[in-house]
Amino acid sequence: MRRYLLALSLCVGLASGAFAQSDEIEANIAAQIQAFRADDFATAFTFASPTIQQLFQTPENFGVMVKRGYPMVWRPADVRFLELREIAGSLWQKVMITDGAGRVHILDYQMVPLENGWKINGVQLLGNSDPAA
Repeated sequence: MRRYLLALSLCVGLASGAFAQSDEIEANIAAQIQAFRADDFATAFTFASPTIQQLFQTPENFGVMVKRGYPMVWRPADVRFLELREIAGSLWQKVMITDGAGRVHILDYQMVPLENGWKINGVQLLGNSDPAA
C-alpha cells in the first residue's frame, strides 16, 4: 500500500509540474497574440527566442513577417490551446486559431525554456481544419 501511495504522489507531483509548465507556455503565447492584436510588435518580439530575434533583427521586421505569413495570429477571432507535446526533446504547443473569416487554422509553437521563462522558437502552420469536423 505504501508503494502505491508513493507512486501515486509522484505521479500527481509530475502532473502538477506539467500543468504549471503548460500554463506558463499558454500564457506566453496568449500574451504575444494579445500584443499582435494591439499592433505592439515591440512587446510581441520579447516573447520570441533569441534565435528568432536574431533572425528578424527588429520588431518591425518581425511584425511584417507575422502580418504577411501568419495573418490569423495577427488578427485572430478565437484562440484555443490544444495539447502540449514533446517531440525529439522539444516542447510543441498545438494551438487552434479561428481567423476573422471563420477559417480554423492549426499551428504548432515550438517552445524553449530560458532563464527568464519560456520563449517561442518557431511556429508551424499545420493546416486548416473544418470546424464541423
